[in-house]
Amino acid sequence: MLDLLLFAVFPYVAVVLAVVVGMYRYFNARFSYSSYSSQFLETRALFWGSVPWHYGIIVILLAHLLAALFPDAWAALIAEPGRLYALELVGLALGLLALVGMALLIARRLYNARIRSVTSLLDWVLLAVLLAQVALGVWVALFYRWGSAWYLSSITPWLRSLTVLQPQIDAVVVLPLVVKLHALGGFVIIALFPFTRLVHLIVFPLAYLWRAPQVVIWNRRAGDRRRG
Repeated sequence: MLDLLLFAVFPYVAVVLAVVVGMYRYFNARFSYSSYSSQFLETRALFWGSVPWHYGIIVILLAHLLAALFPDAWAALIAEPGRLYALELVGLALGLLALVGMALLIARRLYNARIRSVTSLLDWVLLAVLLAQVALGVWVALFYRWGSAWYLSSITPWLRSLTVLQPQIDAVVVLPLVVKLHALGGFVIIALFPFTRLVHLIVFPLAYLWRAPQVVIWNRRAGDRRRG
C-alpha cells in the first residue's frame, strides 16, 4: 500500500501542485517569479558555489531526461562498454561537482550574516532537499554501478507509465532503498517547485528581444556634480 501511494499517487500529486499553484502564483504574484539573487551581498562566494552547481546539475538532468525520452537511442549509446564507462565517470564527476557547489552555497548562507538574514524557511528547505537529492545521486553512482544501463529497465518504464496514466510500479519498488529515495526525491522537488524560487527556471525574458530600448539617465545631486 505504501509503495502504491509513493510511486503511483504521489507523482501525480506533485505535478498537480506544481501546475496549479505555479499558475496561481504567476497570475496573482507575477513579480515573485524571481531567483531573488543575493549576488550583490557577496559575489565571490556565490560564484564558487553557483557555477559548479549549475554546470553539474544541468548536464545531469539533461542526461536523465534524454534516457527517459529516447530509451532506444540511449541503449545504443551505452551498448559499447567504453562509452558506458565514460558516461559513468562523467556522471559521477558532474554529480560531485554539483554536490560541492550546493555545499558551498549552503555554507555561504550559514556563515554570512547578511545573506542568512534574507534567507527564508522555504529557502532552507529547498537547499536541504537539493543537497540530499544530489548526495543520493552520488551515492547511487558510487555503490550501484552502471545506472546508465539499469535506469532503462527500471526507472524509465515507471516514468513512461506515469505519463500515460497507467502507473506500473513493479520495476521500481524492488530497487534498493537509496535508489527509490532518489527517484522520489525528484517528485519532492517538483512538489516544492511552485512554493520556492525554483519557479524562475520557467520564466524566460523573451520580451527583451522585441522591447524598445530604454534610456537610463543618471540623476545626481548638484553637490555630487561639483565633486565629480
